[in-house]
Amino acid sequence: MPYDKLPTTTTIPVEPFQVSIPDAELEELHQLLRLGRLAPPTYENAVQQEGQFGVTREWMSSTRDYWVNEFDWRKQERYINSFLQYTATVDGYKIHFAALLSEKKDAIPLLLLHGWPGSFLEFLPILDLLKEKYTPQTLPYNLIVPSLPGYFFSSPPPLDSDFGSEDIAQLLHRLMLGLGFESYAAQGGDIGAKAARILGVTQEACQVVHLNDSFMQEPKTVHRSALTDAERVGRERADEFLRVGAAYARMQATRPSTLGFALSSNPLSLLAWVGEKLLAWSDEDLTIDTSLTLISLWWFTDSISTSFYPYRQVAVEGQVDTAEDPRYQLTSKPFGYSWFAKDLAPVPQAWVATSGDLRIFKAHMEGGHFAALEKPAVLLADIEEFLAQEWKV
Repeated sequence: MPYDKLPTTTTIPVEPFQVSIPDAELEELHQLLRLGRLAPPTYENAVQQEGQFGVTREWMSSTRDYWVNEFDWRKQERYINSFLQYTATVDGYKIHFAALLSEKKDAIPLLLLHGWPGSFLEFLPILDLLKEKYTPQTLPYNLIVPSLPGYFFSSPPPLDSDFGSEDIAQLLHRLMLGLGFESYAAQGGDIGAKAARILGVTQEACQVVHLNDSFMQEPKTVHRSALTDAERVGRERADEFLRVGAAYARMQATRPSTLGFALSSNPLSLLAWVGEKLLAWSDEDLTIDTSLTLISLWWFTDSISTSFYPYRQVAVEGQVDTAEDPRYQLTSKPFGYSWFAKDLAPVPQAWVATSGDLRIFKAHMEGGHFAALEKPAVLLADIEEFLAQEWKV
């Protein structure tokens, strides 16, 4: 298979992997969807405007019907399996990852990190673009796209320890070293941005960092006059999200056990909880097939309840975001930032610059929280420009 040349210096157990959902599980999903009961019509789910109170009953009903009668899981499974995938054993954990590997000796190892409720699927359009642009002999990167611990096909966090973002970063670092990469670049959004920032600060091997999220409060050293008009609109968007859209995070942080039971018991519950975020957090609606592929994998892997731990770490344990934490200021490593105007809380350039050695800041007026899915060509161009300028190893 092209793009499949793992480094000969790999030192950890690595096994080829393909997604293969048994027919019985697919039929069970369809049966549960058919038997599942939708909430009765209410003012909130029947007459709201633009998702004011969450998903509508009409959307739930039509999406359920499509999921059962028209959505072709096997087609999506074949698409996913058109990409090279592996599982690696790292310190007793199984880490699943997709990969696009170069035959160039000087190819840049690049770690691409997703957030919640995303997954490794977010980066497949970027891998597609790279396959179109380069051959295995000319590809300038070795791309590793893991499922974070607790997500999809990677092992869940342990039951007997308080697993968090620092642990994610440590496992991913050991994954990259174990795959034979002595140095690497990291890119991430959402939770992946936190992990990438931690890697850049704590691991010498992580040479450069590119982010498209950096959740943070307004720095005391930055005056509002330093913001552009677009950035001020972005801050208004962030304020509105905190007012009406952030309750999910508090729930996932403070009652993850209760929520996990509710969402693991019924695919309609999962559709409502995750589907609402996919609708509300993207600039342009994702295709229904894209959304249902993601939600189907959440269901098949029964991993939604093991994905909440980063929320508990911040909201319950009182930790500040990594962008504000003095321990995780990227002052010794170059980092780049892609700003998308329709993200949940787009952070102004002057704010981001207070958190490290910001070398490149790219502002885009289109694109939301799922940048790699919504604007793969734009995000890829930013990453490539940043690496061309800053990768010195």
